[in-house]
Order: sequence, then C-alpha cells, then structure tokens
Amino acid sequence: MKILAISGSARKVSTNTALLKAMRDIAPSSIEFTVFDQINNLPIFSPDNEGEKTPTVVEDFIKSVSDADGIIISSPEYIRCIPGGLKNAIDWMVSRTEIIDKPIILVHASSRGDDMLVSLRRVLSTVSSNFFEDLFLRFSLLSKSPEQIFEMLHTEEYKSQITPFLLSFVSEIQKYKDQLE
Repeated sequence: MKILAISGSARKVSTNTALLKAMRDIAPSSIEFTVFDQINNLPIFSPDNEGEKTPTVVEDFIKSVSDADGIIISSPEYIRCIPGGLKNAIDWMVSRTEIIDKPIILVHASSRGDDMLVSLRRVLSTVSSNFFEDLFLRFSLLSKSPEQIFEMLHTEEYKSQITPFLLSFVSEIQKYKDQLE
C-alpha cells in the first residue's frame, strides 16, 4: 500500500515533517510510506499555468498524489488558518481528478491548531469524497527537536498508537479499492 504523507510546513526543521518521518520509520513493511516536505517549492497556483503550462515541479507533486493509495497530511496552523503553502498545493489539484476520490486522513503535531483543523477538514471534505475525518491522530510535539520527536515516537507508548492508526487507514483504503472492483 502506497501512502503519501504531506507536510504542510515550509520550515526546514519542521515538527510536522519530523512527525511524518518518524511515522514512516515506524510504519509496517507492508506500507510504502513517502514524505513530501517540499511544499515551499511549489509555485503559486494560477489557472493560467494549468494544462500544458503546468510547472514540472507541480506535475511531479501531482503524480505522487496520483500514485498514492492514500494521503496523510500534517500541518501547522498559521494565524488560525491553513498555511498558504498547503492551501496552494491543494489549489493546484482542485481542477484535476487525482484527489477527488483519494483516501485522506490527518495527523497533528500540536495540542493547538483547532481552527486550522476545522478549515482543513472543510477543504478536504470538499475536494475528496474519501476524507476520513474520524481517523485522526494527535500528539503534542511543540518545542521538540526532530531528534526528540523521533526518539519519543519510537517508544512503545507512541508506536502502539501509530501502528494501529496506519493499519486502520490501510484497511479503509482497501475497503475503498474493493468497492471499485
């Protein structure tokens, strides 16, 4: 099962990226888990740059979305909203078909950010008919370095939450695939 994990952060030392990379390391071997942490490299969306004019970096990103069986998003909150980079990435896909039925879930690296999560849930439930709002995992990782996050999430306490969460998502993806057959 191919999972694409998208970090909504543009920071090089991102809590959200660290969370997703730790999850990738913990994921069962049956999951091919890729982390996209280059949201800052996507140019600003413009309908004038779609179709044949779509930049290569955007085409590559959309291909990774298309190739994934499911998507996990982890994002910070910027001024109680979805960060511009993540919203921009979603905007690039709105007029395309790759995300319409894609299974999507959220993980969150903070005890804060509820306003952003409400907005992101609204957006994702609009662009995908398979946004699983109830399948959600949250950790309080603020003020921790990527190394501390990696070490913390590799303890049994956290692995015992992450592994079943990922397997539940895989199960939902498989149910969706079975419906298509």
